[in-house]
Amino acid sequence: MRTFLLLSTLSPQGLQTLATTPERLFEVNREIEGLGGRVVRQWALLGAYDFLSVVEAPGEEVIARISTELSARGSATFETLVAIPVDELIETLDVPDPAAP
Repeated sequence: MRTFLLLSTLSPQGLQTLATTPERLFEVNREIEGLGGRVVRQWALLGAYDFLSVVEAPGEEVIARISTELSARGSATFETLVAIPVDELIETLDVPDPAAP
């Protein structure tokens, strides 16, 4: 499973839904699971974004579908980031030089 960070900003409609039915957040998490992902951790934020969700999914195609389907509802917009574990990044940087003896 790959790890993705979803930064979300609620629309006025999404803010109204949150104010009247805050448990809707958990329903969205279950819907993400139904689309092939899994919410690992979630935070409410102060600032430019309203929520940060750490989501695991098999790949970019699945997270793209999740982001698209959630965005199409009009209650939030999403910025999706790929999270690469540092040890995996280091492994990719530590490629031996094929010309070296």
